[in-house]
Amino acid sequence: MGREPQPVANTIEPGAYRPAKPLLALADWLADPVRPADFPQTELRWRNDRWAAAVGLDGLSDAEWIRHFARFDPLPDTLPQPLALRYHGHQFRVYNPEIGDGRGFTFAQMRDARGRLLELGTKGSGTTPYSRTADGRLTLKGAVRELLATEMLEALGVDTSKTFSIIETGEELQRGDEPSPTRSAVLVRLSHGHVRIGTFQRLAVLEESNHMAQLVDYCLREFPGPLPPDDAPGRDEPAVILMHQVVERLADLAASWMVAGFVHGVLNTDNMNVSGESFDYGPWRWLPRWDPSFTAAYFDHAGLYAFGRQPEALYWNCGQLAIALRQLAEGAPLLAALERFGPLYMANVRRRWLWRLGLESLGEERDAMLVGACEAAMSESGEPPDTFFYKRRFSRQDDSPLRDALEGYPLTQHHDARSSSVQPPSLVIDEVERLWAPIAEHDDWQPLQATVERIRAFAVELGKPPTPAGHA
Repeated sequence: MGREPQPVANTIEPGAYRPAKPLLALADWLADPVRPADFPQTELRWRNDRWAAAVGLDGLSDAEWIRHFARFDPLPDTLPQPLALRYHGHQFRVYNPEIGDGRGFTFAQMRDARGRLLELGTKGSGTTPYSRTADGRLTLKGAVRELLATEMLEALGVDTSKTFSIIETGEELQRGDEPSPTRSAVLVRLSHGHVRIGTFQRLAVLEESNHMAQLVDYCLREFPGPLPPDDAPGRDEPAVILMHQVVERLADLAASWMVAGFVHGVLNTDNMNVSGESFDYGPWRWLPRWDPSFTAAYFDHAGLYAFGRQPEALYWNCGQLAIALRQLAEGAPLLAALERFGPLYMANVRRRWLWRLGLESLGEERDAMLVGACEAAMSESGEPPDTFFYKRRFSRQDDSPLRDALEGYPLTQHHDARSSSVQPPSLVIDEVERLWAPIAEHDDWQPLQATVERIRAFAVELGKPPTPAGHA
């Protein structure tokens, strides 16, 4: 597949290469230096030149790209060696202190044109001190699935990590959840950070309050956000400020998944970035129909992370962050921040729902009624969410009982009432398998490339997503 398809419209601000390394100030107690695997093969399958342009790396030749993103020669003036991050986490609500980066590491930091921190991390780059009995590798199919998830989520306005690079590595892997032996790859993702709720949990268990205070300061500096409301107790305390910001981000993240009809599958606290970005895609699914009980992971027997339970899961995870931050702040201000989750979540659902429909708000009560009517209509009809939103945004189909609910809503300025020339891409599981089959059978990457082109074209038609609730 090689170089990515050219985007229909590039809304990403290009910038020069601006290396950074603030993580080094924390590295002695936050991470372990590691070595990447020595892969027998390095065949470039995907390079995200659109996002590489944002950090000044789009000018790399393919040979240089492979050298940095498969052999992991250090990029100039950033981290001198890869770092496997240390963290704990609740996995399906069971606390596990024996985890950390087991098949990945962070290996570069840089800043975009606006000075925001971005970093490059890996998946499938080899074993680390936290690999335990695993092989530290990633299947090529897993890399392709992550590419599809991140591209589609980005198009649907979700704050997500970006699939930056995929390089096939020539190893045969044994896996229990796909036909084996299967092909291998190393993936590089771009995100603002990889500090997890589980990172704070580890410091709390080890009673490293001084290190936790340093980590709070790092997060406030490198992942800046709005200050708490004027009436929030403890609003000047760093730990309380961070708690408010994480609650705001994860409430919006939960809303964005729900409006996208997306099921992440594994919402453990070690999979929750305090930067608010969705990441670490394993058994994800898109809804084939509107079903709150739909579960992505075959091993989630109790449906803990089912589609309809995702907001509660992120709220629970925020609660675990509050418990960890008790090392630095009193409980009452942290609880006050946590209690904002529900109202923020509902406000963000309304905003994002109207964005997908291309409509302006008619007020909180009316918008909530519209969301409820749409959910009921999808549940009754069995219509897939992507088809549902497409018909009502671009074809203006407002069949009863939605006719009354939609009455009087003005179109957004971006919205074009004409029919879209781009049909909504579908990434339900059968479609994902259909895209993988030509790669597995004939090494044919054209259907995947065409789908990415279509996703990006559809993103242009949707336009910029709404500002999260709580932000100016």
